[in-house]
Amino acid sequence: MVDKHRLTEATWDLMTQLLEVDSIDDALAGSLEIIVRALDSEAGAIWLLDKKSDRLVPIFHIGPVDLTNISIENGIGIEGVVTKTGESIMVTDASTDKRFDGSVFDDNKLITKTMICVPVRNVKDVIGCFIIVNKNDGNLYDEEELALCEHVSNLAGMTIAEKGLDVSVEENKEVLVSLREVTKEYQNGENINRVLKGINLDIYKNEFVVILGESGCGKSTLMNLVGGMDFLSGGTLTIEGKDFSHPTDDELTEFRRKYVGFIFQQYNLMPNLTALENVRFIAELVDDPMSPEEAIDKVKLTDRAHNFPGQMSGGQQQRVSIARALVKRPSLILADEPTAALDYVTSVEVLQVIEDIIKSKGTTVLMVTHNAEIAKMADRIIKMRNGKIASIKKNIKPLHASELVW
Repeated sequence: MVDKHRLTEATWDLMTQLLEVDSIDDALAGSLEIIVRALDSEAGAIWLLDKKSDRLVPIFHIGPVDLTNISIENGIGIEGVVTKTGESIMVTDASTDKRFDGSVFDDNKLITKTMICVPVRNVKDVIGCFIIVNKNDGNLYDEEELALCEHVSNLAGMTIAEKGLDVSVEENKEVLVSLREVTKEYQNGENINRVLKGINLDIYKNEFVVILGESGCGKSTLMNLVGGMDFLSGGTLTIEGKDFSHPTDDELTEFRRKYVGFIFQQYNLMPNLTALENVRFIAELVDDPMSPEEAIDKVKLTDRAHNFPGQMSGGQQQRVSIARALVKRPSLILADEPTAALDYVTSVEVLQVIEDIIKSKGTTVLMVTHNAEIAKMADRIIKMRNGKIASIKKNIKPLHASELVW
């Protein structure tokens, strides 16, 4: 029996989300979150059509599957058929439904059993679709739930028409880090604490990724595994195609030196060394470093190069820590709450440095933060919940650090 009160409440939430939220990205992402929660579903996605290539791209998805960097031909698969025909589809048994010829969810190890897929229209054209997959309780979707999905798609179309949204299919990005079914467990006396419960995620070259989530959700543990500071309990981890799933201590040390730069909330500078000497110390640990002077210049601290940490502000010390990460010429920079100890103005200055690094050096930055505003400048936002990836959102128009407000 469908809970009509729940659907009515969800409808009001959706109207508020789509009609009152200023950012079109946030409005669409929020609406999908509401509808997946209201229908108690395992996964969902919003696909929009790139008319130039006639392909669909996922701009936001919820669930255990990373759909980033996937696009599908318009007219192919449930998503493509709905977008091509403009007609909703409700699948009650994917294994026997002749209209169903596979799903990108199935291709990524989430078996589709039931689903709702509805078109999104921009005035007169179909510009994409909403898709909701698998009720958690195993029940079937019904007509009232289909109607709710169609209602939200109509609201989404109105919002897109009002605020405008350009979609384009980028060339496939090259994978830098790949995690598959990654788990992490800790022994706590006789009990086992399962922190990560099957992470599937690709991180691409030259992108800025922000991980959000409540304390204890596993985001720092995930960063530690990617950074070679801890060992996987299960699954596979590859970096630039090399398997680091079960490395030795020596291999982990080499990995941290060769691939990764670190920026922490605590600056961890050596107090008896100047800014330049702190950077030079790290440069001497790697084979082909950037010159320490260039790294200091990149973070706009040339005039402070010979100051000791105690002679610098918190923001300046954090910029020195960024220079230490940068001097290694790393493929990946991991930033753990790098602005948590800084005020707003100083935080923006630090974020501008990180923004410049991504643009000028082709470096990937993976940041853990509690500040959801910072996520607005990321290419993608990963939300974690209870040791799993809850959702992945692609920012269509990332903000500049100077545009952030909190």
